[in-house]
Amino acid sequence: MDNPIAVVTGASSGIGAATARHLSAAGFGVVLGARRLDRLAEVAEEVGGVAVELDVTDPASVQAFTDRVPECHVLVNNAGGAQGLDRVDAAVEERWRWMYEANVLGTLRMTKALLPKLIASGDGHVVTVTSIAAIEIYDGGAGYTAAKHAQSALHRTLRGELLGEPVRFTEILPGMVETEFALTRFEGDAERASGVYTGLQPLTADDVAEVIAFAVTRPAHVNLDQIVLKPRAQASASRAHRVSSASS
Repeated sequence: MDNPIAVVTGASSGIGAATARHLSAAGFGVVLGARRLDRLAEVAEEVGGVAVELDVTDPASVQAFTDRVPECHVLVNNAGGAQGLDRVDAAVEERWRWMYEANVLGTLRMTKALLPKLIASGDGHVVTVTSIAAIEIYDGGAGYTAAKHAQSALHRTLRGELLGEPVRFTEILPGMVETEFALTRFEGDAERASGVYTGLQPLTADDVAEVIAFAVTRPAHVNLDQIVLKPRAQASASRAHRVSSASS
C-alpha cells in the first residue's frame, strides 16, 4: 500500500466495516481485522484493503495481526461489545469478563502494539470507539458501562502520556446505532434486538464512520478529543422519544 495505512478492528460489519469504507474513500490503505474472516474478506475486497483475522481478546492473535502491519498512521479501536442486560445482583461473571477483555484489554493490546509505528509515522492517530455508556450508567448495564468507562479512561490517559509525540487521540461516543450490537447483546434474539430501536430513527454505522473519517482528516495540529453523537430522538442512555406505530 502506497497510501497512509489505517487499521480498523471489528471491521467485518457495522461501524468497523463502514469506517473501512469511509477511510478508503478518504485515501487510506486499510488493514481490516475481525474474527469472522469470510465476512471480513468481503469488506476488504470492496474497499481494496487487506483482511487479517483478529481476536482482540487473544494476545497471540493481536501479536500475529500487528506483525503483518509494517506501518500504521491511524488505528481505529472499534472491536468490543456487550453481553446481556443483567442487574448487578444477577450478574454473570463470564459476561463481565468477556466485556472487559473485548473492550478494555483489546484496546490496550492493539494500542500498545501499534503505538511505536504510529509515532514513527510522524502523524499518527488513535481513534477509540467507546459509547455514551462511557459517561453514563443505566439499570442492567453495569457490566457494559463499567467496561466502557474503563476503556475511555485508558484512551484519555494516553492523551496526556503521549503529549509531545506526533500522535492524536480521538474518542467517539455513539448513542443508539442500529448494527449487530443489540443482536450480540441478546445472544441472537432478533425480536428483542429490533425492539431497542422501535419508534425512533437510530444512527447508522455510516453516520458514525463519517464522523471518524472527519476526525482523522483534520490538519495534524487539530485534535478532536471527544465526539458524542446520538440520534435526535435520544437524550441519554435511558431516555428517548419513541413514536408508537398507531400515531405514526
